[in-house]
Amino acid sequence: MAKSALEIERSKYQPKLPKALKGGVVLTEGKATQSVADQAEIKKLFPNTYGLPIVKFASSDKKLKFDNGNVGVILSGGQAPGGHNVICGIYDALKAMNPNTKLYGFLGGPSGLIDHKYIELTQSIIDDYRNTGGFDIIGSGRTKLEKEDQFESGLVICKELNIKAIVIIGGDDSNTNACVLAEYYFAKKAGVQVIGCPKTIDGDLKNDMIETSFGFDTATKVYSEVIGNIMRDAKSAKKYWHFIKLMGRSASHIALECALQTQPNICIVSEEVEQKKMTLAQIVNNIADTVAARAEKGDNYGVVLIPEGLIEFIPEMNALIAELNNLLAENGDVAKAVAKLSAASKNVYESLPEAIAKQLTLERDPHGNVQVSLIETEKLLIEMVRKELAKRKEAGKYVGKFSGLGHFFGYEGRCAAPSNFDADYCYSLGYNAANLIASGKTGYMSLIQNTTAKSDSWVAAGVPITMMMNMERRNGEMKPVIRKALVELDGAPFKALEKNRAEWAKNTCFVYPGPIQYFGPSDVCDLPTKTLALEQAAKK
Repeated sequence: MAKSALEIERSKYQPKLPKALKGGVVLTEGKATQSVADQAEIKKLFPNTYGLPIVKFASSDKKLKFDNGNVGVILSGGQAPGGHNVICGIYDALKAMNPNTKLYGFLGGPSGLIDHKYIELTQSIIDDYRNTGGFDIIGSGRTKLEKEDQFESGLVICKELNIKAIVIIGGDDSNTNACVLAEYYFAKKAGVQVIGCPKTIDGDLKNDMIETSFGFDTATKVYSEVIGNIMRDAKSAKKYWHFIKLMGRSASHIALECALQTQPNICIVSEEVEQKKMTLAQIVNNIADTVAARAEKGDNYGVVLIPEGLIEFIPEMNALIAELNNLLAENGDVAKAVAKLSAASKNVYESLPEAIAKQLTLERDPHGNVQVSLIETEKLLIEMVRKELAKRKEAGKYVGKFSGLGHFFGYEGRCAAPSNFDADYCYSLGYNAANLIASGKTGYMSLIQNTTAKSDSWVAAGVPITMMMNMERRNGEMKPVIRKALVELDGAPFKALEKNRAEWAKNTCFVYPGPIQYFGPSDVCDLPTKTLALEQAAKK
């Protein structure tokens, strides 16, 4: 396939590995583990894969071998930079152990396993995708692996291809599915191991074991580059307020990291909004206060960062959406549904710009619910801030000019060429996953730790997926799931924002990160995210 000059050079890059994975390895096991919550329920659901120990690899003269058969790999869920390098790491490690081992990629995500759609990943295919972004090597999908007939269909193709292990590369739901699959195959004595790898640009798949999910580093650096470009434009034109919505529906990690990298005038954090029970009017007034204060200095420009999931974290908006869902499910008639809203929800509804109100009532998902991700929060805030400032101007309390521009950065970052950090981290995750397979492990997630140190000092390990689980209500039923990590308001990254945001709001403190650098000094090219650096420093 045709390649750019950068792709050609990047294909030559050899990702760095932890010292523990560079030659022979020895496996050490820790104590038995338990789930983060709901121990009795999780143990009952996963009797064979519950309570397993955390494992770590150390350098040794002894080289692992994998003579049992072949391996399958699945990309699951949304794309994240570095996925191709996970697969490359698996391939290289397997071939180093046994050149005859084959790696099969199931096409289009978990459905490829169920429907028996696959390709053999050969050296030429692997070499075409080294250090590239995207998931196009085999494609991805969102099919859930949770039914017995799916597991049995997967066993048929595994037997046919002599596959003895499957690696599932995905987020919290995908790794939950990996754990369910591992438990089923173990109980059936099917002879198929299952290993997971932590992926999501949203940054919400992390805990005491997982320091960061892959793709977060690259995506936030891509977004921060463009935010910096917009900041430079804002400072040059001096006449626009840019409202930038950033991907990350369930958590504000992306918005927070981009704020730490670029120092905007305002960064809204959904988790703080929820904790303080802030109303939409309060959020609008806070923004208007900053706009007005800057206008007094003659600065009629600025940048606001908004997490994608903000609407769902505003209590009054959550209540409105829930009421609308119920009323529209009963009758479908928008006018009648609005008329039946509680007084509080009706007040909120009537305060919304007409276009946003229509989005709440017209855009429905297949279950009849509001599609929150389609609500243009940035436009909502621009319009409401504009109205608030107009009132203040009429009252003689605002002297500036306000012109708002909205942006949404999401898909631009999901398939970017991985940063050196993600290229190295992902390759190590894949290489480590192959070592877990060769060590006979199943129901484990591949772990690379100590990631703020030089890659030589990274720790290669594995954690039982059950250790990260709790029970949550999903679609009306209690299900075992990996707990999502939201922004911790007492955590070091948020504290860093909190410490500086008054200064950033008042003055123009913009930072311009520029594009990801692949070649040059390590302190420019290999830097981890500020979130990761702050979190790890706080633990020391």
